Amino acid sequence: MEVSFRRATADDLAAIVALLADDILGREREQVGAEPAEAYHRAFAEIDADPRQLLVVADSGGEVIGTLQLTFVPGLTYEGAERAQIEGVRIASGIRGEGLGRQLIGWAADQARIRGCRLVQLATDKRRADAIRFYESLGFTATHEGMKLPL
Repeated sequence: MEVSFRRATADDLAAIVALLADDILGREREQVGAEPAEAYHRAFAEIDADPRQLLVVADSGGEVIGTLQLTFVPGLTYEGAERAQIEGVRIASGIRGEGLGRQLIGWAADQARIRGCRLVQLATDKRRADAIRFYESLGFTATHEGMKLPL
């Protein structure tokens, strides 16, 4: 299968939301419909306008089959180095396990290197045992304990 990675456009929004909802946790928190809710459009516009954000899709023959959001975070640590934060990684359920996720994360890490980032970081829900094994197979290590406060 031939795949390209590119910046998402507004035309990709419905496919991206469907991917985000296509897992056991996403079903609980995403709203999938014929047309994405206004909140998704607003969020997309903000992400797209921000030069530190890159919403990416994996495209195969015009079909969106994967996505992730890459955020470039400035910081004072690591001598003022920038880091890349990976969020919202999803691969279409019918093709998981075929190597596309490995390619997508590798592509994102390459973008971070090109930009001069010092590290790439991500968080995954502890209930996603398969995702944890996948990220570990790519060399990610659980060096910190992540915490969240729902608002």
